[in-house]
Amino acid sequence: MSKIKLFVGLGNPGDKYLTTRHNAGFWWIDFVALNHRLSFKKSSKYFGEHSNYQDNGDIHFLKPSTFMNDSGKSVQAITKFYKIKPEEILIIHDELDIIPGKVKLKLGGGHGGHNGVKDISNQLGSNNFWRLRIGIGHPGDKNEVSDYVLKNPSKIDSNLIEDSIYSSYQIFSLLISGEFDKAMLSLHTA
Repeated sequence: MSKIKLFVGLGNPGDKYLTTRHNAGFWWIDFVALNHRLSFKKSSKYFGEHSNYQDNGDIHFLKPSTFMNDSGKSVQAITKFYKIKPEEILIIHDELDIIPGKVKLKLGGGHGGHNGVKDISNQLGSNNFWRLRIGIGHPGDKNEVSDYVLKNPSKIDSNLIEDSIYSSYQIFSLLISGEFDKAMLSLHTA
């Protein structure tokens, strides 16, 4: 049974993007880091910020310092070094097709137009990794998506996204122990 050995939060680097919807994956990783007192170090070897700790084995956390569309470069570098299989990876990212306040966990599947997930699939040569999809909602017009994801959510949406990050953190121990059915049941029935 596989367990999650690598948690990757997707986002864009720099203060300009810190509070934008596209950085929901970074927010999740930061929440876990705060609750486990993890500190991140910049790693040129992994093209991002990395942290790890020993708890049921070696568990790694990564925030790529590449821009979203090049996230795969960072993920490929760390997975090669630590010999982490795709099914042992959880990619945490924003999801347009889910309303704020909701989160979905799934294994594999298409990239759904998310360029960060697409690049990771291409770099790994596989889409057989876990995805924690944090709902940010959709602007209603596909032509507005690029601007939408790079803007801050409303106060109401921000609170809903924060709540969903907290609720999805509740399955963290299930993810690192490989209890994915229980994790999905808990998350999707909440």
